[in-house]
Amino acid sequence: MAVEEEGLRVFQSVKIKIGEAKNIPPYPGPNRMRDCYCTVNLDQEEVFRTKIIEKSLCPFYGEDFYCEIPRSFRHLSFYIFDRDVFRRDSSIGKVAVKKEDLQKYHGKDTWFQLQPVSADSEVQGKVHLELRLSEVITDSGVINHKLATRVLECQGLPIVNGQCDPYAAVSLLGPSRSEAKKTKVKRKTNNPQFEEVFYFEVTRPLSYTKRQFDVEEEDVDKLALRVDLWNASNLKFGDEFLGGVRVPLRALDQAGVHDAWYFLQPRENGGKSVKVEELGSLRLNIVYTEDHVFPSEHYTPLRDLLLQSANVEPVSASTAHTLGEVCREKQEAAIPLVRLFLHYGKIVPFISAIAHAEVNRTQDPNTIFRGNSLTSKCIDETMKLAGMHYLRVTLKPIIDEICAENKSCEIDPVKLKESENLDTNRENLRQYVDRIFNVITTSGVRCPTVMCDIFFSLRESAATRFQVDQDVRYTAVSSFIFLRFFAPSILSPNLFQLRPHHPDPATSRTLTLISKTIQTLGSLAKSKSFLDLISTSGKWDQKSIETPIMLKEGFMIKRAQGRNRFGMKNFKKRWFRLTNHEFTYHKTKGEGALCSIPIDNILAVERLEEESFKMKNMFQVIQPERALYIQANNCVEARDWIDILTKVSQCNRKRLSTYHPSAYLNGHWLCCKFSADTAPGCTPCTGGLPANIQLDVDGDRETERIYSLFSTYMTKLIKMQEACGSKSVYDGPEQEEYSTFVIDDPQETYKTLKLIVSAVQTLEQQHTKYKRDKFKKTKIGSQEHPIGDKSFQCYIRQQSESSTYSI
Repeated sequence: MAVEEEGLRVFQSVKIKIGEAKNIPPYPGPNRMRDCYCTVNLDQEEVFRTKIIEKSLCPFYGEDFYCEIPRSFRHLSFYIFDRDVFRRDSSIGKVAVKKEDLQKYHGKDTWFQLQPVSADSEVQGKVHLELRLSEVITDSGVINHKLATRVLECQGLPIVNGQCDPYAAVSLLGPSRSEAKKTKVKRKTNNPQFEEVFYFEVTRPLSYTKRQFDVEEEDVDKLALRVDLWNASNLKFGDEFLGGVRVPLRALDQAGVHDAWYFLQPRENGGKSVKVEELGSLRLNIVYTEDHVFPSEHYTPLRDLLLQSANVEPVSASTAHTLGEVCREKQEAAIPLVRLFLHYGKIVPFISAIAHAEVNRTQDPNTIFRGNSLTSKCIDETMKLAGMHYLRVTLKPIIDEICAENKSCEIDPVKLKESENLDTNRENLRQYVDRIFNVITTSGVRCPTVMCDIFFSLRESAATRFQVDQDVRYTAVSSFIFLRFFAPSILSPNLFQLRPHHPDPATSRTLTLISKTIQTLGSLAKSKSFLDLISTSGKWDQKSIETPIMLKEGFMIKRAQGRNRFGMKNFKKRWFRLTNHEFTYHKTKGEGALCSIPIDNILAVERLEEESFKMKNMFQVIQPERALYIQANNCVEARDWIDILTKVSQCNRKRLSTYHPSAYLNGHWLCCKFSADTAPGCTPCTGGLPANIQLDVDGDRETERIYSLFSTYMTKLIKMQEACGSKSVYDGPEQEEYSTFVIDDPQETYKTLKLIVSAVQTLEQQHTKYKRDKFKKTKIGSQEHPIGDKSFQCYIRQQSESSTYSI
């Protein structure tokens, strides 16, 4: 989900490799070992959890997590928890990385020291304050000063033990000061509206009798206001600290007024004193990406160059091929290129062109498509995107079975355990391999059309280039479908969304043996009929009859659908289950379905505005008669459910073009106020997915990513231009510094490079202008840019410059 900013869209995403933890403090008991898991949190909202690694103080997780971030956040946090014998979870330590610091660790394996977890440090949210210093004349004629402090509201406070009943405590800090005042408690909200004003005397005369002061007047610049947010708890341990701010009164402007938003901060010296090195450390690799996407017309020159690539002769002189030449890793170029070409329906001609060129450069048929070329990486990426549903339908049931059964398949006598029998293990392995090979070779009719068209092109190019070798037409295809698609997904099912977590060591060994065997079998004659089928250009209906395959399941909260006219429409926790045939919910896992919605009956799946029920992370599954309102556990899970429900229902003929973003309550739609519950939607549905490739791609975002790559590797573009010039005028041996580039036609390549540089420089100017304008418009202390622990001085400077300018 993009955030709109001044005419452009901002996308945030994060890709995380959770490696391992080490030196976790031992459990204080005879066992000493711990059962630990790791969570990923946006601020305090958990969005991912690893599996539990049992009986280890150095747990290895080896798990990957990727998500689009649908909201603003301050910290990306990681918590290590220990689960004891009573299934109670206790936190051991955490890693919290500020959003502005994420680029420091971009793509690097980094060991982070675990920090203590305490209630005083678990802070999030912001508060809006207004301070006003005014003169007051007392009855005796003495001029006094009073500080009026208005606590307006807070946003995004943390939920503590499932509740948030906040109040604010306001204090004026200074010599001989101890007075504190409190707002009323706001029940059951983490976005409280206080709208309360408190008065503090700042300058007191000598005749003030309530307390003796050493000085007649206080130095206002040395005073500060303290606002602490607390959760009113019914527990015997007292109220919980939610965060606080300290506002020096020198923040007041010349008129004695200060109106600003502040990020809440942890309490100083909060929590227990713990040596950081005693908590252990966690190895992470974090890749945080922020894409700033301009309106579509800004990308037209670069996009047109890219989409013409399949028609350029030779293809090595094309813009897309050039991107692969200048990027450090071919994978960097392949990901946005494949998504862009899929979006515009040009992936088959592009891959056909670069594959044909690579085949013509190959001398030995035994090495065809064996390198990590742009062709190989683009086909890999296409199979991952277009073939994910095919992979789930084909392999997921048996992979789930293998992981559940835990049968040993070890056939290496050296690794065999004493209690295991080699013949039994060999038979277990044979049965698994036979079943997997059989489901693969009988799945050809379900292979996505786009993959079949690409395999057809590979087969024809290979057969034409190596006419004597009758098997090359099969090895060209099997090198992808078996070696790069099925075998890797068996080896690491979690990376292909076939399993939620990395398998345990014993199961991982079994999957490794199966994967290696499948690679070998893929090149044998018995797979030729399957390879023939999937390398024939798509002529059959992809929607052939399929057995029900579970795609996603989990607990969520749903609102009663109101099938009974007078029934209560309350909220209940239910187990939801999605297959390629139906969407159902159950009272609990394993019980019969309370409600079944056929996929054909899903007309749209959209977010539900928070105002409908004052609940976050809600979405709606719209059916012909009614909408089912559901609340997911967090923002990332809500997006995942919306995406997969949209994908499986995208080809439904009666899909809606408009919908109601809010609920129908009290006799009218909250969004458009229409009273008829059958009134047509008032908002366009979100963009559809291609019918054959169940994929949602933003073409402008992918073009922006390609621009970013070209900008990053601009020096290599210039060097490639030099290489074209050198090749054009020099017929001798190729200079070593230019030997890494594939340049078949120097003149055509140079023309393309010149157009690329021009398009990139134009976009670079647009980005520079946007950054400059945004900097000028950024107002520190606004709701969008609250004052933080390091930005107060910037705020004072900005206020001073504003005051000088106005004078």
